[in-house]
Amino acid sequence: MLRRSLAAFVLATLCMVPLLAAAPAVPKAPGASPGPRNDYADTAFTAPLGQGLRAFYSRDFVAARKGFEDAIAVVPDNTLAISLLNATAAQTPGQLDVLVDAEEEALAKNPKSPLAHVRLAFSYMFVSITGRDRRIDAREELNAAVQLDPTSQSAHTALGIMRETERSANRAKTEFLTALGTDPQNVLAREYLSLIYQNDLKDPQRALTTIIDVPNLVPDYADIYFHLASLMHDLGQFDAAIGYATRGLQADVGRVGEAGQHGYTLLARIYLDEKKPDDARRVLRASITAGTDTAYASTLLKKIDDGAYGKLSPSPSPSPSTSPGPKKKP
Repeated sequence: MLRRSLAAFVLATLCMVPLLAAAPAVPKAPGASPGPRNDYADTAFTAPLGQGLRAFYSRDFVAARKGFEDAIAVVPDNTLAISLLNATAAQTPGQLDVLVDAEEEALAKNPKSPLAHVRLAFSYMFVSITGRDRRIDAREELNAAVQLDPTSQSAHTALGIMRETERSANRAKTEFLTALGTDPQNVLAREYLSLIYQNDLKDPQRALTTIIDVPNLVPDYADIYFHLASLMHDLGQFDAAIGYATRGLQADVGRVGEAGQHGYTLLARIYLDEKKPDDARRVLRASITAGTDTAYASTLLKKIDDGAYGKLSPSPSPSPSTSPGPKKKP
């Protein structure tokens, strides 16, 4: 959610691995030891989280905020929900400041709460991408959280994000692995760790195994489909890549996150690698029509027109494509 630049939210069914329904929590026998933490096995958490995600990607930020607040009320330290709440606030002028004020007040009332420090740190991290650099403040809050609770998965996840944005991949990786040691299903930590495996360590297969089942946990999280599409593209699995990119575009109807902003141009690159310039042209035009990635889409279109990807050979009876394209006007 907080991307490499911390700015993604501020600014496919054909080939996908089948999604599994979230398993309900199984009652433990008296005296049985608890299993590994899994926030996403609790429908009291996943239901409002899913509602918030669908509203967020539809640009209904009032409903999105309620969904994320309701989810956090069930699992207060879930880092994906905390990040999404901040991303939602950042979409409306002034709301991020309101959130920061509330969290500063909450911390003042309970300065020994590790989570209060983490919540404020996340907001400072989001504030830092709106023109006011609060990264030092964020780091101070996270260091305080770790001192109070060295096992805090939320604090280690946030520290990992800060390390990753500073291009300190090894230290970021350590933080994410520490977080996952406490919370194996920490979606935000897994997502960032996957980015490190893919982009810094050049190991797309390991990156894939890190997040392949995340859609089973959070099926409404559009951006995870974009990341899976990118990984499948790196691995040369073009059909699966097209499926995931398409699913991300379908989920991000408001073009808010990475899936909606960059999904069309990712599809175009996949089609070009498949030697299908006609399909690439179609989705690039769709990108321009949607107002997303327009400069890059225009550049790729010009390269195709100039023959950089070979001459276009008209097909006498092209098969309809399932990936999104510009809609016909009524």
